[in-house]
Amino acid sequence: MAFVLKQSATYKWPVTLVIPADGGRREKHTFDGEFRRLPQARINEIRRLGRLQELGRLEPEDEIQDQDGAKEILAGWSGVVDDEGKEIPFSEAALNQLLEIPTVAAQIIRAWGESIEVAKRKN
Repeated sequence: MAFVLKQSATYKWPVTLVIPADGGRREKHTFDGEFRRLPQARINEIRRLGRLQELGRLEPEDEIQDQDGAKEILAGWSGVVDDEGKEIPFSEAALNQLLEIPTVAAQIIRAWGESIEVAKRKN
């Protein structure tokens, strides 16, 4: 198959969320995230900042917060539902509500990272 140089602005990738539940259990949930195709230069910058942050070499104001990172990469979704099972359309307000659940932003970022690592390994 020939490679098409012009790519779509986004792509869909599964996101798995593990959320604490009663009784010391963890519930596993999935949805399809629609991720933005960031330029390689931005991906490199995010990785560089992440490494510096892990080493404690960034000023607090320069750190990338998980919620901000998730907002930068997530452009949409399918499979996110309310308590009655009705699909919740993607919106800024719905995204903000989702990202208030502890650890969800980090898990979205991890899914995005996995999506670009698969591509990297195959090359």
